[in-house]
Amino acid sequence: MGLLSKLKEIFGRKEPPTPEKAAPAPEPVAAVSAPRSEQMPSEDKGSVKWVKKPVPIPDPATAPVKEARQRPAEKPARAAETVGTTVEPAPRPDVKPSEIMENKVEKTKEEKPVVEKITVGHVHLSGCTGCLVSFADNYEGLFKILDNYVDLVYALTLVDVRHVPEMDVALVEGSVCLQDKSSVEEIKETREKAKIVVALGGCAAYGNITRFCRGGQWNQPQMESFVPIGELIDVDVVIPGCAPTPQQIRNVAIMAYLLLRGTDEQKELATAYLKPLMDLAKRGDEACGCDLMYDVINQGLCMGCGSCAAACPVRAITIEYGKPNVDRDLCIKCGACYAQCPRSFFNFDVMNEFEGITELIKSVME
Repeated sequence: MGLLSKLKEIFGRKEPPTPEKAAPAPEPVAAVSAPRSEQMPSEDKGSVKWVKKPVPIPDPATAPVKEARQRPAEKPARAAETVGTTVEPAPRPDVKPSEIMENKVEKTKEEKPVVEKITVGHVHLSGCTGCLVSFADNYEGLFKILDNYVDLVYALTLVDVRHVPEMDVALVEGSVCLQDKSSVEEIKETREKAKIVVALGGCAAYGNITRFCRGGQWNQPQMESFVPIGELIDVDVVIPGCAPTPQQIRNVAIMAYLLLRGTDEQKELATAYLKPLMDLAKRGDEACGCDLMYDVINQGLCMGCGSCAAACPVRAITIEYGKPNVDRDLCIKCGACYAQCPRSFFNFDVMNEFEGITELIKSVME
């Protein structure tokens, strides 16, 4: 056997047959492509054709089953006839979906106590916003007041209202700049539309530290004159301090509500609580450590309790030899010392009704 015959035997190539011995033409095969590994060549006039090789079909009983690729058999749905009952469509509701939604909204509405609230506004002028922060420091007490007793109708930082509306009580914070036309008009409009005007804090009541302004500041150099609101309008109530305590602002709001909406007994207690603060408004718009010295210390009324020193926000008052000493260079004229002194003004109504006022405030906030 020669080398050529061995190569033919390896590669499957044979000599083409003679025309007399040529095999009949194969029948046409469907155009189904089989893998190249499963095809074998055939001889036809010296060219190679690929014909489909029959693939043995394995017996299902002996064929290997791959469990990972098997899907769980789905349970056929049970027909209504096999159960023995007939499925009827759900009845249509008699009411419209919109009416159902309206009923749900009405049920989820918050139930509020049946009381008539008072309207309160916060007017912010030339101040540091410390009084408003002190009012917000009531936390849950503030929510109680706003939910049950007060509707906040005007506040630059809390209510989207551009003009001063009609209101029962106006809490005015800050002094008035005489060079600011809008501030002067706003405080006059507040007096016209509010039944009760409250000077909230030392700036609104006495001018406080704004009295030391001489203009030339970076943002508004032309604004150089600041005065308490009492020099332009009539003030009904004064809440002194820099800033007033949260409890004092809360109590004034509650007493204002009881004075306007309460019973006769509640109105009497509210008047007793507010009378000293009304007297401060009638006294005028000047109160500082000097007034404390003139009206209390020099008159021999000081008993050395130290309330004025404890109330001073800038520590301008010290107790020396059992009496207060005022450092005039540190005093900012907020009036807190004068308002806290028990000898500056004495009100028997508050002292005699102290327990009743305390119980009333406690019952209202519960």
